[in-house]
Amino acid sequence: MSQLSWSPTATLRKGLRIFLPISLALTIYLYFFPFFGKCAFPLPPVQHNAPADTGYHAFLETVKLHLSLPSVPVDETDPTSTPTVTPSRPLAPFRLLALGDPQLEGDTSIPTEYLGVFPHVKSLFRHLTFQTSHASLRWRLRQCFHEIVDIFFEDVFNLAESYRKRFDHWGNDYYLAHIYRTLHWWSRPTHVTVLGDLLGSQWVTDDEFYWRAHRFWNRVFKGGERVPDEVAMYPADEYDLTGYLSTSGPANDSSVWTKRIINVAGNHDIGYAGDININLTARFEDAFGKINYELRFELPLTNKSLTSTLFDALDNPLSDRLVPELRLVVLNDMNLDTPALSTELQDDTYSFINSVINTASAVQFKGHFTLVLTHVPLYKPDGVCVDSPLFTFHDHDGTLKEQNQLSLAASKGFLEGMLGMSGNKDAPGNGQGRRGIILNGHDHEGCDTWHYINQSFVEVETLVQSEDGEYEIERKQREWEVKRYKQAKKESLIGREDMPGVREVTVRSMMGEFGGNAGLLSVWFDEEEWEWKAEYATCPMGTQHLWWVVHFMDFFVILGAVLLAGAGVAGWFGVDVDRAVVRGLRRMVGGRKYRRRTGERSERQERLRGEGERHRDERGKSRDRGVLKDRTRSKSRRRLERRGVTPDQQLWSEAKKRLDYAKS
Repeated sequence: MSQLSWSPTATLRKGLRIFLPISLALTIYLYFFPFFGKCAFPLPPVQHNAPADTGYHAFLETVKLHLSLPSVPVDETDPTSTPTVTPSRPLAPFRLLALGDPQLEGDTSIPTEYLGVFPHVKSLFRHLTFQTSHASLRWRLRQCFHEIVDIFFEDVFNLAESYRKRFDHWGNDYYLAHIYRTLHWWSRPTHVTVLGDLLGSQWVTDDEFYWRAHRFWNRVFKGGERVPDEVAMYPADEYDLTGYLSTSGPANDSSVWTKRIINVAGNHDIGYAGDININLTARFEDAFGKINYELRFELPLTNKSLTSTLFDALDNPLSDRLVPELRLVVLNDMNLDTPALSTELQDDTYSFINSVINTASAVQFKGHFTLVLTHVPLYKPDGVCVDSPLFTFHDHDGTLKEQNQLSLAASKGFLEGMLGMSGNKDAPGNGQGRRGIILNGHDHEGCDTWHYINQSFVEVETLVQSEDGEYEIERKQREWEVKRYKQAKKESLIGREDMPGVREVTVRSMMGEFGGNAGLLSVWFDEEEWEWKAEYATCPMGTQHLWWVVHFMDFFVILGAVLLAGAGVAGWFGVDVDRAVVRGLRRMVGGRKYRRRTGERSERQERLRGEGERHRDERGKSRDRGVLKDRTRSKSRRRLERRGVTPDQQLWSEAKKRLDYAKS
């Protein structure tokens, strides 16, 4: 038998040697991307006035949660100290995993769902069965030919695109699920929030809405739970605590709240102010939870001697210290600006904000912290973030159609109302307001800013001449300003007594085209200053293409390994897998003619060459060539001789066949 020039099993084995290490390395990176990205919740500092640790120590403490490394006493205040294992440091009691704008798509993006399967076939059938009216038979046939063309150039394409879209939706769900699942396992958050735009469109049917909600809870955030309605409370003077922030255990987390997802309503969930109605909000609250509520968490004091320093109307009326408490406010800010379609729902939102303001602690007291979760960011001038101020309105009724940010007036409601800050030094608490932070989504690129007002600014009045020659008084007043957080930190604007301010973080979207980003917010309590402090970090996974490439590569590597193992087992039973595969490929590629010209001819030439060697004698090479020439004469040539075809014509015919075969 002839030796094969190509061995499929050898090629497969070589391919596995190349792609198996690559596939293994990419898979390890994908499933441990927080480790390779050194992702960790910011760690409270050792000294109360030091910045939070977002680097080596924070990452190492997260690693120790999974490895349970022993503690080693070492002086961490020495910057030159580089121990192999740092001592265990307490994590922040409140660690929020913030995810923005997953935007689950659905049937509205699948052509066969809104066009039907092969709609032009149905139209063609109606034309052929005279269910449609035409001016003449010629026009009927003309329309039939149009439908036939559309079947191939539209229906077939739409069917293939629909299958691709469904597969893409399935993969996108598990891509988002991978981000949530991996970060939740690695970073050990105490709470989780999704900052709006849970779905891709508010204009979907109820069936489609609840199908996407099913995918949200059973694919993307599998194992998660909505916040129960009885837990999501309306602000009140006399309130029940939602729970306590744990300070015990290696991760000081709660098994209840680590499973709950705090969902914020977005414009793709219930619409903007000109779209929001009772039906849209009702189904959102049914599937994902209330759109306006608050949660209050109390932090138990580790040092019991500090309880005597707390404010008490009878025993300690001069103290400004309150029991440490974190107030989490979930707010629907889509209908804060006007005009709104439903004034009733808009009134409900403003009533909720007024209740938040009226039930907040006085700004003179310390110990309370306000975390506001919403969707549309606060107002910022053009150039601060990617999204610039934008407002569009519906033509039919003038209601608000779209906005990138809140208006300046609505933003002041957050800053001066809910947080109690003021540009007037003589205001209560010197205008410093309450400690807090604002988290939102909407701007998919993300943004980290610092809103502040300069109390030292002197308001002046100047006379300005207008274009018509008249003089007008122009007043320059204190206004809220905003800068990027890093820039404000560099310019030492944060923490100044004459510049009260608050940090606003717009979390970058977790969608694939924005890098699969997630936000990590740590909030802890400084007992020496008796104030809460917060720090924010990010953890991107990478685009969705990485997820697809890794899983496709894993699939083909596993398939190749299974095939190679199967070939080895077949070899034990005497099956020549290589020859069987080659013959099968020849049948598929070349058919019967290919087999005759390649496989059978090569075997026949090997057999005749052996016979020529056995007949070799003293006449030398000339006789060998004669024997081979006579022996290798094919049956087809003999038939041609009987028909009277000359040898030159035979040679030309065979040469032409070989040329045609080479071209094929």
